Amino acid sequence: MSDEPEGRRWAPRDASQDVTIDAAVGGPAPLPGEQSGKPRRRTGWRRALPTWRMTLSALLLVVALLTGGFLLGYLLVDIPPANAAATAQSNVYLYKDGTQIARDGEVNRENVKLEQIPLTVQQAVLAAEDRDFHSERAVDPQAMVRAAWNTLTGKGRQSGSTITQQYVKNYYLGQEQTVTRKVKEFFIAVKLDREESKNEILEGYLNTSYFGRNAYGIQAAAHAYYGTDIGELGTAQGAYLAALLNAPSTYDVTTHPENRERALDRWNYVLDGMVKEKWLSAADRAAMKFPTPHTARPASGLSGQGGYVVQAVEDYLTNNRIIDENTLAAGGYRITTTLERAKQDAFAEAVQDQVLNRLDQDRAADRNVRVGGASIDPATGKVVAMYGGVDYTKQYVNNATRRDYQVGSTFKPFVFTAAVENRSTTQDGRIITPNTVYDGSNKRPVEGWSGGHYAPANEDDVSYGPITVRTATDESVNAVYAQMAVDVSPAKVERTAIDLGIPEDTPDLTASPSIALGPATAGVLDLTEAYATLANHGRHGTYTLVEQVRKDGENLPLPKAAARQAVSREAADTTTSILRSVVDGGTGTAAQSAGRPAAGKTGTAEEDKAAWFAGYTPDLATVVAVMGQDPVTGTQKPLYGALGLDRINGGGVPAEIWGQFTAAALEGSEVRDFELELQEGAADVEPPPEEGTDQPEEPSATDTRDPAGGGTGDGGPSGTPGPGPTFSPNPSPTPSLPPTPTPSPSYTPLPTPTLTASPFEGVMRKGW
Repeated sequence: MSDEPEGRRWAPRDASQDVTIDAAVGGPAPLPGEQSGKPRRRTGWRRALPTWRMTLSALLLVVALLTGGFLLGYLLVDIPPANAAATAQSNVYLYKDGTQIARDGEVNRENVKLEQIPLTVQQAVLAAEDRDFHSERAVDPQAMVRAAWNTLTGKGRQSGSTITQQYVKNYYLGQEQTVTRKVKEFFIAVKLDREESKNEILEGYLNTSYFGRNAYGIQAAAHAYYGTDIGELGTAQGAYLAALLNAPSTYDVTTHPENRERALDRWNYVLDGMVKEKWLSAADRAAMKFPTPHTARPASGLSGQGGYVVQAVEDYLTNNRIIDENTLAAGGYRITTTLERAKQDAFAEAVQDQVLNRLDQDRAADRNVRVGGASIDPATGKVVAMYGGVDYTKQYVNNATRRDYQVGSTFKPFVFTAAVENRSTTQDGRIITPNTVYDGSNKRPVEGWSGGHYAPANEDDVSYGPITVRTATDESVNAVYAQMAVDVSPAKVERTAIDLGIPEDTPDLTASPSIALGPATAGVLDLTEAYATLANHGRHGTYTLVEQVRKDGENLPLPKAAARQAVSREAADTTTSILRSVVDGGTGTAAQSAGRPAAGKTGTAEEDKAAWFAGYTPDLATVVAVMGQDPVTGTQKPLYGALGLDRINGGGVPAEIWGQFTAAALEGSEVRDFELELQEGAADVEPPPEEGTDQPEEPSATDTRDPAGGGTGDGGPSGTPGPGPTFSPNPSPTPSLPPTPTPSPSYTPLPTPTLTASPFEGVMRKGW
């Protein structure tokens, strides 16, 4: 029987009721997929994610903050009056002792109406700077974010600014790179776009932009570059002015001829943009030729050496991002240079005595003569003197900083430095030292090079036969150094030159055997920096031209160039030892007039278009170059017949200038000798030649040049031929070589004294 009361029966229960009852009494939880009657809590990794309610709330808060910030900024930031840069001040340039070198003059500006500017010139500017100007808003947030990202990721500093923003910066604010200025620029641009028309803004922009050559506004630029009013300019000329807006000094092809290719690229970019926007037909575009601007006419206050100093200092400040170009052009800076007045005067006097006083107006070749020079204190890296040319108002290009003349054989020491630095060997495995013997036969084919046949000629086609590296350096023998470059590896030679101070982007600095002959077109100041590194026992610090920059009583921060060991002391000092031999008895004996222990190297560019002497004492590194250039066309010209001499070699006039300047610059200071730590096996002793070796041939009367291009070696003093059959004396006499038949062009290694391995064998030497 059932215990239930009679007559009472329970109704059947369904599953949902069971679940409810079980839950109420703490029974089992619902199975997966079953509904419990209330929301389940999120478990695991889902708990870390915000809900949609949280996400929506955050977005609404951000929008509210941005909207509020925009409204607040719009209300608080007013359009200010024109900034002080509208009447920009002059910059003052001073010697190290505080005496004035130059003042860069008043601002050149002339405002014009937009209708005076040809439509195609306006369109060229838009193609260069802001192609959507007429249809876009005052600011482009997307472009600003993209530019900021490109700047942060190392793709170059970019502004992302519209023309409206650039006009606001030029006219109402300033060029300083700060967040505050950028925020003000944003809001002023928005307001200005509501109050002024696009044409008014474009007109203001064209009248306030800086085009270089101290020209503010497009009218001043038209006169500065083409000597005419803006209304007379054609499309090609307008496109060049538009290209200048991106980098005024860099793209000035008469001031920096080495940048002509970059300027052409920018000019082509502008014209191609005009075609793309249908502002210019493809046929008209194809017919256009680059409109080379006139030679600059600097301010009268920049005459003499002052203008060259101003130009070099401006390049230094802008290239090192100490001050941007527009900010510097606005003026008001007091700039103290590292130049020492007495040394600067001594350089000018040496050039006057050795070159200018010897010019003859009736001699056609003399009108082509140019001189450039620079001097650096090796211990500090400071430029103490610089000679840019006869007068900045007459010869506008700075001969001390230009990079368009081959350095010739002054590059050869870098080959030897690389050999010692890398413990390089000859083709038959002999360590390269000053006493290593090479075949110096004229036009001997280089061995071990896979890039094709290369057989450079020596200066005046002289054949030397077996010759040591030391004597090959004394006589600047191309055949030896081209082979040595291959033995070392042209890529390692290039790297060593860069480490010493030659800029990596130097034109024609390429890793091939001809690198040894100096086809690279480094500037005088660049070469001085590299030789100063050798003088400083291989320690390199980027040259410094500026001691202090002040504005409104405050100093601007300057970069600190910490010195580093570019090559080992052994490599630098051993190179110094063979360069001392060049001055003592090689092609650079004219430099002995300095009256100091000196090391140096002569060099001559292809076709004798430039002659160089690069040298140093323990206290001063100086480079002098005499260049040939047509004053009207700017074309490089050979120096044959200049100064009444048949030829001008590096061992002549350049070495004479170097000697006179160095003697005057160091007058009264202690005479110091070099303290050298040499490579093992570098003692100044030349082994006697083997029986049957060859005697150098008599020099040929034909002036044959290296068929592969590059420098040509260098002879002795000006007006004399290159080296003859007798070797120049070294501190240790070299035995004369017995006559034998002319050797074959193949490479025949000769034995040298056995060398004891250095304790640093196999150890990377950079950094010691």
